[in-house]
Amino acid sequence: MKNLVLVGFMGSGKTDAGKLAAARLRMTFVDMDEIIEKRHGQTISKIFEAKGEAFFRLQERALVRELADRQDRVIATGGGVVLNPNNLRDFNRTGIVICCWVDAKVAHERTKNTKHRPLLGGQTDRLVRIEALLRERAHLYKAIPNRVDTSAMSVEQQTDEILRIYKQQAGL
Repeated sequence: MKNLVLVGFMGSGKTDAGKLAAARLRMTFVDMDEIIEKRHGQTISKIFEAKGEAFFRLQERALVRELADRQDRVIATGGGVVLNPNNLRDFNRTGIVICCWVDAKVAHERTKNTKHRPLLGGQTDRLVRIEALLRERAHLYKAIPNRVDTSAMSVEQQTDEILRIYKQQAGL
């Protein structure tokens, strides 16, 4: 089966909905950030701190190419995967990409107690930073035709909608 690729801002529910979707589809769940962390023996935050965002984006790009060549995967991407248009091009080649949209206030609420968000680390007002990042990336997320607004959804509702779109696009 074609890959199901979940793209979206931090806190949009990609990982939780992705795990549930993978279980329902009997596919393998893959979290890109988790793979990069395992391969480098560091958290994403530490990678950003030690080697910089540019290094991380190169690792992310290599992993996109690797995963796009596989099938039967539900892939939760990092929030910034949309920054390189080649990533979406590769994922669209072998899978169905669905954007999990979330508004800034909900993203803030869902991420306010997390420590593993490198682009929020050291920020005194995380909501202001989230709003700025979301503004910068909104046009990239909104360019993805398959989109689910997860702001007011439970994980189950989000997963149901993701699977509805996936099955429709995959002809299942």
